[in-house]
Amino acid sequence: MPMPSSAATEAAATQPQHKITCCIFDMDGLLINTETLYTEITTEILARYGKTYSFTLKAMVMGLRETESARILVQESGADMTPEEYLHERHILQLERFPHCKPLPGVMRLVQHLKKNKIPIAVSIKTEAFLLNNCLPMIFRYPLTLAYTGQVATSSYRKNFELKSMNNQALFSLFDVVICGDDPAVKQGKPNPDIFFVARDRLAEHWGQESILNENCLVFEDSPIGVQAGVNASMKVLWVPDENIGRLYPTLEGPTLRLESLEQFDPVYFGLPAFEN
Repeated sequence: MPMPSSAATEAAATQPQHKITCCIFDMDGLLINTETLYTEITTEILARYGKTYSFTLKAMVMGLRETESARILVQESGADMTPEEYLHERHILQLERFPHCKPLPGVMRLVQHLKKNKIPIAVSIKTEAFLLNNCLPMIFRYPLTLAYTGQVATSSYRKNFELKSMNNQALFSLFDVVICGDDPAVKQGKPNPDIFFVARDRLAEHWGQESILNENCLVFEDSPIGVQAGVNASMKVLWVPDENIGRLYPTLEGPTLRLESLEQFDPVYFGLPAFEN
């Protein structure tokens, strides 16, 4: 079945086409501009080895757990380094830049709208195990004092989340549930749907519901692998790819809808309350 484009659905967006009761967001590259930072950092590292970081290669590693991503990147780029050496260089640069990440266009308006209308919302976050075990302990030597309304999976995860969200409290405090890839309940990484199932179940528990149907969940993703995970979960999937990634996949199968930006999102199309203005 062909995927609707933003233009094809614009006229129909005033009429509900789905019945969504909860929303699950990817974080990197979807809510905040960390994917741009990942690209800048990896481009710098590979340049030191005389290699380039193409968007074709980026599309291959987006959404994967970091060890698998690093293995593929080193192998495909031909850089003379080990995956561990790449991760070490990358995470040192991340410590400098991640605290400066910002919400992407349309994010605050949408998340605030969902929160105001009492729509269950969760954010799923991939794990930076190398960063957590080797870099962050050097800078986080104090108790964390985060004030999130949702659940936080592990102590190591809190440190990673703090790094990316420390200057974005207005956004992340809105979420009911926060799920990380190193949560013990998440057995496998994307494209396996585990992380979305865990988010679904935690949202049901948070809101005192017996269960939430997969077909009533809307997954927001920016990577092709994340889209596949949402499809594998039998959930509705909104794909908001980076412009360059989008060019590589002009007809990607699977998403319920594809948009260029969350600024284009019409909640009514998914049976959600309309924006007030």
